[in-house]
Amino acid sequence: MNRWFPLETERLLLREFRAADEPDIHAYACDPEVVRLMIWGPNTPEMTRTYLEGVLEAQQRWPRPEVGLAVELTSERRVIGSIGLRIKDARNRTADIGYILNRTYWGQGYMVEAARAVLDAAFRAVGLHRVWATCDPRNRASYRVMEKLGMRREAHFRKDVMEKGEWRDSYLYAILSEEWRSSER
Repeated sequence: MNRWFPLETERLLLREFRAADEPDIHAYACDPEVVRLMIWGPNTPEMTRTYLEGVLEAQQRWPRPEVGLAVELTSERRVIGSIGLRIKDARNRTADIGYILNRTYWGQGYMVEAARAVLDAAFRAVGLHRVWATCDPRNRASYRVMEKLGMRREAHFRKDVMEKGEWRDSYLYAILSEEWRSSER
């Protein structure tokens, strides 16, 4: 499989991470409000550095089943978040996506724009059959991104994730290749 990134959109560049991105990554990874409904964080500077070192090391391998991309706002030349695609079952051509965005940039359509580009590459360049995503049901912004992409809610899992010392529910959304290709994006 050829590399299907970097991806450019109207306002964003989705690219591999660089060591110089550490301050931008830490800006969202240490924000308690941003990571409130994530299973990790808030990060210390050391946690962010360790994370980035692992990402940079993983980027040296190709092909790889998990691709995490920096979401760079081109007008500011700044990383404002990240988005990942993880092949979960190569035989059945399924993957999941996940994303996070710096709070300063919430509500401006950046994550829908980034996820639309990743989904398009997942179906057209990677040749996937199905892509899914999960989120905490309290994370309305996250599942609204999924809905705007044409993903449908397939499940509400009750108390399926231990998050920060307590059980939480998850929504699961998915979209098939033929659904993606048949709709106007």
